[in-house]
Amino acid sequence: MKIKLSRIYVDDQSKALRYYTEVLGFIKKADFSHGPHRWLTVAAADEPNGTELQLELIGNAAIQSYQQTLFQQNQPAAMFFTDDVKSDYDRIQARGAKFTMAPTDTGYATIAILNDTCGNLIQITQLKRQG
Repeated sequence: MKIKLSRIYVDDQSKALRYYTEVLGFIKKADFSHGPHRWLTVAAADEPNGTELQLELIGNAAIQSYQQTLFQQNQPAAMFFTDDVKSDYDRIQARGAKFTMAPTDTGYATIAILNDTCGNLIQITQLKRQG
């Protein structure tokens, strides 16, 4: 088995697409509508055929409540991995990202947390090499 798709709920799909592509650097993978529903995914620019992230519009009050609770408790809704968190932090911050946590050594990894402007906190993680 493989994980090919994961989702994150957003309050505005067009705003999310701009943020995830223009600020974070992902590429748009799929974007089509069927009636009132929009299927929108992005992927890593260096792995365009890898796992896709669906930017799904919040569809009901339970999801909205869950998203807000995670945010209020400072819990990331998603975690992305990198080989160089400091470089990604600098690049993304220069594009307008607002971080709630600058790169921080946690012992097992260096992490940074940003606000995706769509209702979520996103953790960027660089694992330490085990020797």
